[in-house]
Amino acid sequence: MSETICIIDGHPHRDKSHLCHALAEAYKAGAKEAGHKVKTLALAEMDINFLRDPADFEKPAAGDMIKAQNAISAASHVVIIYPLWMGTMPALVKAFFEQLARGNFAIKEGEHGWPMKMLKGKSARVIVTMGMPAAAYKLVFGGAGVKGFETGILGMSGFKPVHETLVGGAYNLSDKRAAKLFSRCRALGAKAS
Repeated sequence: MSETICIIDGHPHRDKSHLCHALAEAYKAGAKEAGHKVKTLALAEMDINFLRDPADFEKPAAGDMIKAQNAISAASHVVIIYPLWMGTMPALVKAFFEQLARGNFAIKEGEHGWPMKMLKGKSARVIVTMGMPAAAYKLVFGGAGVKGFETGILGMSGFKPVHETLVGGAYNLSDKRAAKLFSRCRALGAKAS
């Protein structure tokens, strides 16, 4: 069955030599080969400001963020790819999701202040690259930065299920391991998983 997929390439740097960009391309290639419709949002190419006033969450999105909201609204599956910086996502990725949430797009206050999940019915995959071994990130640090994103942003918005792929040792990949990783991403793209 054909799916509509939105890939969020969250590496803040435009240089295409970064692993995150290559993983986004591999996922996209696998998805397109399988007949899925794919839209990629490259955060490094977008105009994303930081929210400074909590009242801005109530205001509608503008510019590139309207396009992002439209792409995510149309998608049944969203893939978010970013590097682990200082134990969590880069600030640009967090700023993107804060801007994305504007105008009750992702979360809306319901009765008694309990949040309403506005993006129910969508699944997600989070792919995170890191220099340390992925097992060390999970065992020593509890994977806290990634888990916080998966539950506090994606889960609260209604994404379910949310799957993760942690890529450790990203700065020292052998050609063989890189080829295996890209093949895995193409397979995930083909399955829209």
